[in-house]
Amino acid sequence: MKTEINPQDTSRAQAFEFWMTSPMPMVTLTKTFNVSKILKASRKSNIRFNALLCWCIGKAASQIKEFYLLPEQGKLYRYDRIAINVIVNNSKGGINSCDIAFNENLEQFATDYNRLTAQAANECRSSFLEEYMIVGTSAMIQTELDSIVNQYTDKFCNPMVMWGKYRKKLFSTILPISFQFHHVQMDGGHGATFLEQLQQEINKL
Repeated sequence: MKTEINPQDTSRAQAFEFWMTSPMPMVTLTKTFNVSKILKASRKSNIRFNALLCWCIGKAASQIKEFYLLPEQGKLYRYDRIAINVIVNNSKGGINSCDIAFNENLEQFATDYNRLTAQAANECRSSFLEEYMIVGTSAMIQTELDSIVNQYTDKFCNPMVMWGKYRKKLFSTILPISFQFHHVQMDGGHGATFLEQLQQEINKL
């Protein structure tokens, strides 16, 4: 459910005053992750790498209360559920957007991921979950990337997690991941905590 709230009644009151009208309120952090556990889990479970990473993103985000807040058109909203947005290459050579509700059950999330992304690809049609807090993702696996900075726009203020192709090292597999968020929603410390929590969730796979 999406509910408008008074910023002054939240811990983000000062941030709302500082950053709501800023022309460039987005912050980008980049961290290099050890994703060896994702590769191992993918081979063992037959769940795709990106599906596993998206589940870990949802799991980490769901534990941080700031992720449930969203500044939008001069207002602040609170959600009670999180979904992961995936960009899908469709059958006509274009792209579509696909929202997948986060589920604590990994197998169910993977099933939903496969069904919804296949539907978007085949039907060339986007799907949206308006009552969910959306955490955007974008995987550009055509090449290795060190960092990604997304567009700065007031049309999409949701947090965004982005990555390229993972890199195999001698004893591990690494992946730089960029995380962009609106400064009203959270501070740099919250963003850093999310990235640390994401690595911990990856390690648990």
